Amino acid sequence: MSIVQGQTTSFKVNLLSGLENFAVGTPYTYKLALYTANATLNNSTTTYTSVGESSGGDYVAGGKVLTITYPPTGDTSNNVAWISFANLTWTGSITARGALIYNSTTNATCFVLNFGNDISSTNSFTVTFPTPGSTTAVLTIS
Repeated sequence: MSIVQGQTTSFKVNLLSGLENFAVGTPYTYKLALYTANATLNNSTTTYTSVGESSGGDYVAGGKVLTITYPPTGDTSNNVAWISFANLTWTGSITARGALIYNSTTNATCFVLNFGNDISSTNSFTVTFPTPGSTTAVLTIS
């Protein structure tokens, strides 16, 4: 089992096919689901799966809806585009090794996050997204 961070191949294909849209007000809903070290997630993961998903506290299978805090933005001098989301918090005892961001409207995967090791909480579990920018946002495309 392993969690390998990166954009999924199906996400790249869906972007080029016009099947993903992160603009505010689009018909798509994006979610973040938490996973244990028992999960296998990588760039070949094509659809959301509950296999290896975290549990405990107030965590519900499928994760939470993401709120876009920084809409798709481009930096023409560095040839980079990026997007960012609001932090997510669950309460209670939860352990996760990584996360999957996916389009819950279609169940298509977007990208995998690897936390590097097990992160455990007893009171609250928060996924904190980095400051949005051309080299720091959670999703950058160059």
